[in-house]
Amino acid sequence: MQIALVGIGKIARDQHIPALAASPDWQLAATVSQSGAGVDGVESFDDFAQMLAQRPQIKVVSLCMPPVPRFAYAQAALLAGRHVMLEKPPGATLAEVHALQALAAARGLSLYTTWHSRMALAVAQAKAWLADKQVLRGHISWREDVRKWHPGQDWVFEPGGMGVFDPGINALSIVTEILPNPVHLTAATLTFPANRQTPIAADLYFSGGLTAAFDWRQLGPQTWDIEIDTDAGAMALRLGGNRLEINGVEVAGEASIMGEYPALYARMADLVARGQSDVDLAPMVHVADAMTLGRRLETEAFHF
Repeated sequence: MQIALVGIGKIARDQHIPALAASPDWQLAATVSQSGAGVDGVESFDDFAQMLAQRPQIKVVSLCMPPVPRFAYAQAALLAGRHVMLEKPPGATLAEVHALQALAAARGLSLYTTWHSRMALAVAQAKAWLADKQVLRGHISWREDVRKWHPGQDWVFEPGGMGVFDPGINALSIVTEILPNPVHLTAATLTFPANRQTPIAADLYFSGGLTAAFDWRQLGPQTWDIEIDTDAGAMALRLGGNRLEINGVEVAGEASIMGEYPALYARMADLVARGQSDVDLAPMVHVADAMTLGRRLETEAFHF
């Protein structure tokens, strides 16, 4: 199937373009970027409406620009009869994604809110192991360097950019997938740089004894760990869900995250073939709850 990729930034070049190039399901037929960025050998547009009008044979659009402008693009694509795949987080608000879900259903189109960390190599096995266990407590440690992963991208600190929840929502996408019973937020502390509109760190407290610490100021080795104690022992997911430990022994996974986006595109191909959608907002609900419930702290100004 032909697909158009909209938003040719760091995540597109690091993950989307390689995944599409290796996929047996997709042909990258067009790119759209207001900056003029493109892909060698692929037709490029700087106007999304023009691409939709001139390339009706492209039936699927993958949107990987920042979340704030994404709704207008997704709505335009659905109104033009195209299936839509949304990079995480799927939108700037819950309400706009609900609106897209209703529009896709009314038009008989596929809408996929992707959560790439759910496709990490050890997540499915962790979910299976936890399925018949009683969770006693758990802790998420998600600490990385914003300068490394979002160099100069000020939009992440603007309203709708989500701040540290941009990576933290990946952890939330995993725990909402693997826990045998749902949890809800009970308290949060959000740390905002004095000159920014979104948090650079967050401490979260959930029902069921689950806690989380997100921080975008980590230097050196990056940390993406989820540790859960159960009535049958301890489980840990490392490297963003790509390595699984049971009672301290590694049982699955490898030191790579490069299988996540190919799995997303395989899932999208299946959804389109079946005429189905996959819209799960559980991770984003926790973020919205943290923004509502969180106690605000202020720290020193942050500059790239």
